[in-house]
Amino acid sequence: MNLSTLRQDIPAGLVVFLVALPLCLGIAQASGLPPFAGLLTGVIGGLLVTALSPSRFAVSGPAAGLVTIVVASIATLGSFSAFLTALILAGVLQCLFGLLRAGRFIALVPSSVIKGMLAAIGILLIMQQIPVAFGAAGDVELLSLVNGEFQFSRSAMLVAGVGLVILWLWTTPLIKSVKALSWMPGPLVAVLVGCAATVFGDRLFPALAEGLPRITLPAFDSMSALVAELETPDWQAWQNPTVWMVAITLALVASLETLLSQEALKKLRPQNPAPSPNKEMFAQGIGNLTAGFLGAMPITAVIVRSSVNVSVGAQTKLSILIHGVLLLICGLWFSNLLNAIPLASLAAVLLYTGYKLATPRLFIEQIRMGPQQYVPFLATIGGIIVFGMLAGIGIGIATQILYSIYKSHRNALQLTRHDGHYVLRLKQNLTFMHNPKLQGLLAEIPENSVVVVDNDNAEYMDPDVKAVLKDFGENARERGIRLSQWPVAVK
Repeated sequence: MNLSTLRQDIPAGLVVFLVALPLCLGIAQASGLPPFAGLLTGVIGGLLVTALSPSRFAVSGPAAGLVTIVVASIATLGSFSAFLTALILAGVLQCLFGLLRAGRFIALVPSSVIKGMLAAIGILLIMQQIPVAFGAAGDVELLSLVNGEFQFSRSAMLVAGVGLVILWLWTTPLIKSVKALSWMPGPLVAVLVGCAATVFGDRLFPALAEGLPRITLPAFDSMSALVAELETPDWQAWQNPTVWMVAITLALVASLETLLSQEALKKLRPQNPAPSPNKEMFAQGIGNLTAGFLGAMPITAVIVRSSVNVSVGAQTKLSILIHGVLLLICGLWFSNLLNAIPLASLAAVLLYTGYKLATPRLFIEQIRMGPQQYVPFLATIGGIIVFGMLAGIGIGIATQILYSIYKSHRNALQLTRHDGHYVLRLKQNLTFMHNPKLQGLLAEIPENSVVVVDNDNAEYMDPDVKAVLKDFGENARERGIRLSQWPVAVK
């Protein structure tokens, strides 16, 4: 490390910290967990995972994409301590994935399913955060707003609305052109404005400030107080089969999101040699193993913080380590300042994050690419929303496989007519599943015809396919059909 990289890494670490702070707090709040759990997750990701990761630029921490899994899993298992047991098991599975070099299998997941997963996460995140933006302080479902069972808070709606406007403004050329403003992350500005509303609201408009729920971070006056705040795993829960299902879901989705972030990061800032996906999964596994022991949240590499790290000129891992240290300092000694953050501001940050994951442009792009792309895309979204993350991804992959098989079989064989000659083109290798299509085409050939077979692209045919062709060839003479270039010997 030389002085020039130090000059770039220190400011980069500060900016990444400013981006990560509201996201760590907001993701924890959205998951129904104490905000300190989000900070602790950011610290583990920023320090431990970074130390083990082969990537110089990937930032790990709590991810918005896992919020819905965390909420559903805790509800299913009945306690956060049982969830922590599942998180430890997920970490072990990720370590095994890395040791078994399973990272290469990321290429087998269709892009339509990956985009559908991200869009579904965005939709669920929006559905979850709308009640918070309207003033909910606890677990309130979106349906309660429609049924009229919810008391709206004008101050929360105002803070959330202003936060969303700020986040939008920070993407416009107007703000980007002002250097004094462009270095300030939009989420941080939205949170600071929300803090101003609570601080000045308490003094000037107490009635409005009362309707503005805030985060609650504990103050630690000793190491024993810190240890007492940490949740411990339920070691008996490993015998519950549901815990293993949650662990498998966490391991697969967290690994998938991490590897997708790495792939996206390669396009932003290539590394030579490229970071090993297997070593990255092992590092993430150690991180989640530690998070489960300490009472934190699931960890993944996140593209938003990673892209910020690259865009502000980070050169080494030092920038990520600095961001982790700053999160730790904030959680231990500045909890009173953080307690001024309203939940509505964090809801605005997460609503905007959900919108970016499920932007209308994404749906339009998928539809324009045709049914082979948008059918699995929509199937993945519907499956995740209705049945959960793992089942939804399975439904999307199954839909893509079935649709690909259908299109492949439909275009594998073609029968055309040229000047009294029928040309049967075999466009690919044929299996027994092509027999119905093959038999249908052969039945269309009339008597007293000449049949030419073009099988240059078919290097393999199942015995069942050869049997169909042989039967047709043996009966062709009786029907006055002459065969040319017939791929199967006819006696």
